[in-house]
Amino acid sequence: MKRTPQTAGFSLLEVLCAVLILGVGVAGMTHGVATALRSSKESEIETRAALMAAGRIEILRAEGFLSAGGREGRGEQDLAGYRWQESLTETDLDGLYEVVVTVRLEESDRPVYELRTLLFDVPVSPTVSTDNTTPDATGGRDRNRSPRR
Repeated sequence: MKRTPQTAGFSLLEVLCAVLILGVGVAGMTHGVATALRSSKESEIETRAALMAAGRIEILRAEGFLSAGGREGRGEQDLAGYRWQESLTETDLDGLYEVVVTVRLEESDRPVYELRTLLFDVPVSPTVSTDNTTPDATGGRDRNRSPRR
C-alpha cells in the first residue's frame, strides 16, 4: 500500500474565499462607519440650528413688544456659519403674531431648520390709567411704564 504525502495548510481556493469574505466584511463596516459619521455631523448641524432658532424666539419674548415684519442676521462665535431669518405676521386675533424663524447654512444657503410658533403681545389700549402702574379696564399694558426688574 502506497501512501500519498499529506499536505498541511490551505488550498489556494480556500485562501481566496477567505480573503473575499473578509473584504466584503471590511467594506461593509467602512460604509457603516462613514454613514454614522455623516449622520452625526448632520445631527450636530441641525441641533445648532435648532438652538439658534429657539434663541431668536426667546430674544423676541425678552424684547417684550412685537411688530409685524422681518429681520435677518448672522450667527456669532460657535454659530458663525449660520444665517437666520425671522418673520412676524399678524393673525386675525389682535396681538397674536405668527413667528417663523428659518436658519440656513451660510456656505450652501441650504435651509437647515425652521421653527414656527405663535407669540402674544397684549395690544396697547387707547386709555392709560392715571397712576401709571396698572393696566386699564381693557387689559392693555402701559408702554410708558418702566420694565420690571
